Amino acid sequence: MTLECATCPVRDSAACAVLSEEDREKLARAGRTRELSRGEVLFAAGEADTVCATLLTGALKVTSHDADGHERILALIHPSGFIGEMFSPFTSHDVVALTKSRLCIFAKADMEAALERHPELLRALLRRSQEDLHRSRMLLSLGSGRSAQDQVGGLLLALAQAASTSPCHPARTFELPITRGEMASMLGLTIETVSRAITTLEREGTIRRNGTRGIELVDPARLEDLV
Repeated sequence: MTLECATCPVRDSAACAVLSEEDREKLARAGRTRELSRGEVLFAAGEADTVCATLLTGALKVTSHDADGHERILALIHPSGFIGEMFSPFTSHDVVALTKSRLCIFAKADMEAALERHPELLRALLRRSQEDLHRSRMLLSLGSGRSAQDQVGGLLLALAQAASTSPCHPARTFELPITRGEMASMLGLTIETVSRAITTLEREGTIRRNGTRGIELVDPARLEDLV
């Protein structure tokens, strides 16, 4: 499917936003969109990366597996996030759709040519790669020396920040892109412990649950204190 920049949901936040309309349209002609179902693999560990992508909608996870086959979520990729080995090598990890997702896909050779033509695009992708690395480090550090409630609260805040359209404030309402089992996997907790922590946060008036996966931050400052 060909790309439609005019209706792109991340046209103002993706790295290509630094390009002029004309240059963006030229880049779009080299790309295509791809849809993934929940659980579908974009990149598998050990496979050669021949494409790169920007996530338009949905969420992806970057995972590894230990010798016993247990999954460890290393990073989450949210809309406008860039996926490819140019700056964030995932060749030893799986990149899997957490929800139904849509991506803007480019052959790596086409993207490399675009980066040579547009240094501003290269700088934008480097900045985004640094931001994604920082978020990944924050997620991985949530399990170190904190109570279960603090860990879960910190993860909810990180997900709210990723869902926000503002770099300064987390989203007040958002849909959880991961299950409680996946949250437990990320934090090294049991599903029951994650559920109890969410219930406690709601009872204390820090969050409110809306349906199965909807979360509202009632007291974002309280969550920030947990991090």
